[in-house]
Amino acid sequence: MKKLAMLFLLLRLLALPVSALTMDAPAVPDSGREWMAGNTDSLAEGFGEILQKVVLTLRPDWKEAIGVASRLICIALILSVVQNTTGAGKEMCNLAGSVAAALCLLNQTNSMIQLSVQTIQEIHSYGMLLLPVMTASLAAQGGITTSAALYAGTAAFNALLSNVITGFLIPGVYGYLALSVANCALGEDMLKRLGELVKNVLGWTLKTLFIVFTSYLSLTGVVSGTTDAAALKATKVTISSFVPVVGSVLADASEAVLVSAGLMKNAAGLYGILAVFAIVMHPFFQIGIQYLILRITGAICSLFGTKNCSAIIDGFSAAMGFLLAMTGGCTLMVLVSTVCFMKGAM
Repeated sequence: MKKLAMLFLLLRLLALPVSALTMDAPAVPDSGREWMAGNTDSLAEGFGEILQKVVLTLRPDWKEAIGVASRLICIALILSVVQNTTGAGKEMCNLAGSVAAALCLLNQTNSMIQLSVQTIQEIHSYGMLLLPVMTASLAAQGGITTSAALYAGTAAFNALLSNVITGFLIPGVYGYLALSVANCALGEDMLKRLGELVKNVLGWTLKTLFIVFTSYLSLTGVVSGTTDAAALKATKVTISSFVPVVGSVLADASEAVLVSAGLMKNAAGLYGILAVFAIVMHPFFQIGIQYLILRITGAICSLFGTKNCSAIIDGFSAAMGFLLAMTGGCTLMVLVSTVCFMKGAM
């Protein structure tokens, strides 16, 4: 009888820490505090609040992007008029137009690259703080093996992705821009082929990284489920078309978020997801505006017959597309990882 009483007491003591365990997500960093939702109990309402705050502050970004586009169109128009009325040398006009367009775009593009790097680093840092909380929460509810496997894979991938982006992909974007400008100014086929090679390598690297990660999550068995087919298809189409380069890869991973959106009851996970949105949404929209305006501007400038000027604009818009792919990809991977932990805890 005494042994049974001692055993019951021991089990009671062991059960208390687990039943009383509460996990708090790390606070949103300063960069996202301005956009963070006040309501963190509902994913839909919190996301809507963040989206509303961000959209209402984008007017200066639209004005800046349209201003740059206007200057580029003026450059293309002037070059077209000069070539058609004075018979000026084609090579000289191409050189002048390429230099003028590049100077018009360099400052803006460099700002967007730095913004993307900063955002990716902040997402990585926040993810590395959030993942241990989600791991402990899942382990405390009995998912010790699952939590260890998820944490090992997601932590390693996040670190690898951040290092590859800052150490290889960002310098690659700068190299691609330099080759694009040089090719348009000099008209060298070798530079054009090198630029295409760099572009393909950057795209293949991003796609490979995300395919490996989504495959790992699929093998763990947590990226699965069923939801409304129409809603799932609409979400995948949106992501696939809006995020350049890797949209089709990320669209498949988005299923984990959509499937679990209505089942999320983990307060730490909900807060963490909304914090990630608060960090990334404003920079992502800033880069997206520049990308969209440059794509439209390139199409307009091509109507004037200034092929080199249009090619430079297309090159810079492709660079913006890579920034969107890197920023959006890092964000969605943190979100998917968090949702996987939350699904494992259900």
